[in-house]
Amino acid sequence: MTGRDFQLPGRSPVLAGNAMCATSHPLASEAAIAMLRGGGNAVDAAVTAAAVLAVVEPQMTGIGGDCFAIVARTDKAPTGINGSGRAPAAATPQWYQLHGIEAIDRESVHAVTVPGAVDAWDRLLAEAGTIGLDKALAPAIRLAEDGFFVAPRVGFDWRRGAEKLARDPGARQFYLKDGKPYAAGDRVRLPALAKTLRTIAKKGRDAFYKGEIAEALVRHLNSLGGLHTLDDFAATTASPVKPVINPYRGVDMVEMPPNTQGITAQLMLNILENFDLAALDPLGAERLHLEMEAMRSAFRFRDQMIADPEAMRVSVSDLLDKRLGRDLAAYIDMERCSADLGPVRVPVGSDTVYLSVVDTDRMAVSFINSLFHTFGSGICDPATGVLYQSRGSAFSLDPEHPNCIAPNKRPMHTLIPAMTMRDGRVELAYGVMGAAYQPVGHVHVATNVYDYVMDIQQAIDAPRLFFADGRLGLERGIPEAARAALAAKGHDVFVVDRPWGGGQGIMIDWERGLLIGGSDPRKDGCALGF
Repeated sequence: MTGRDFQLPGRSPVLAGNAMCATSHPLASEAAIAMLRGGGNAVDAAVTAAAVLAVVEPQMTGIGGDCFAIVARTDKAPTGINGSGRAPAAATPQWYQLHGIEAIDRESVHAVTVPGAVDAWDRLLAEAGTIGLDKALAPAIRLAEDGFFVAPRVGFDWRRGAEKLARDPGARQFYLKDGKPYAAGDRVRLPALAKTLRTIAKKGRDAFYKGEIAEALVRHLNSLGGLHTLDDFAATTASPVKPVINPYRGVDMVEMPPNTQGITAQLMLNILENFDLAALDPLGAERLHLEMEAMRSAFRFRDQMIADPEAMRVSVSDLLDKRLGRDLAAYIDMERCSADLGPVRVPVGSDTVYLSVVDTDRMAVSFINSLFHTFGSGICDPATGVLYQSRGSAFSLDPEHPNCIAPNKRPMHTLIPAMTMRDGRVELAYGVMGAAYQPVGHVHVATNVYDYVMDIQQAIDAPRLFFADGRLGLERGIPEAARAALAAKGHDVFVVDRPWGGGQGIMIDWERGLLIGGSDPRKDGCALGF
């Protein structure tokens, strides 16, 4: 680890020897640590924390959303679970064409895919945990019933989502106070959601997908014109998947396979490993230019080729062929923003929670849960208090595109937990929130750690940049000289008013028996360990 200047604002990494969690909210970190101290393992703690976040960060996540996780144990290769929901069985491109719908609006009922998170939580606990949903949901139920105080970043986001909430009766009822957004320091109680969580805790995941909750959700979605059926909910099941492993600078980068964009990060790293990043200033224009040009190349492949794996027309191995990385690297002009890479379609939306947990047995969990956009679709079921996600808006309606909507199909998904491994053991369990930004965040943090030898907290803290509406949006921490130099290279730069994503990470120092945690100051959370 490199030291930080203690005269300047910043956070030290958290150090511990037994177990550790890192989440985007202190109440979730507290719940995870309590579970670990009480004898629970990393999966128990991760699901418990995710449930708490579904209450205290309702703008980011909820049981109406999706979940992905990578679990690594010391005696097995890492495994993954894909808890992303599917389109209704009646959702065909012809139906949308017949009804004059040319794109799926993020606030439309058609943006609501069947939520996959609850089933993923249940399967994770059944396959790798030691508790059931009843115990995992208990802290979240207490917070929803008794109330919680809105944290500063949550309040910032709540204000930005107020107009969306005001357009839906259920959302107005539960997520606005006298028509206004909750602010930092306000106490929020969510009685309908608490009742829903309590029913799931008592009766299990089937209550959500087959019982009274499913009936209420389908009835509400149908009243808005949705194509969802009880059969769609009953058929929902999370899928076990094999993570994709790709080498970079002596470590193996572990990402989720399609339908996620995980291999986009690996393709970026395949491009960047052809350059001596360590010789460049980490906050200099040359490093940042390289990162953005690699991103523009990789995103062209993402947008044209990544989809539900059954619909993809190119293999993951072909996309991660090192020769492709070298070829794309050769097109990068260090002096100019290349014009021939084509435009990058970046879906708007960056509202997600990510958490990581490592337990005393060194089981590591990299875990992500989301509603997609701020407060998801903005549609809330008035009977259950469930906010629906907007993930269906990621579908194309072009029948020729591999990501075109189809019955029971999963959309191209931005959610991606990650790990790095060395010599067959997890070295870093981490992730960076932020919708389309996520693979760039993975690369930014990984290169900070492995090229610039930053500790995990420094790597997460470091200022970021990304494209928004075709322009290059820079966080204020990027030096003025770098801004000017990027502009001179042809980038249309501006300073963003909202930070790029958030992140958490835990490094395992096997030689010293040490856990090193970092948590993003762009959020309200923290890393905790004992």
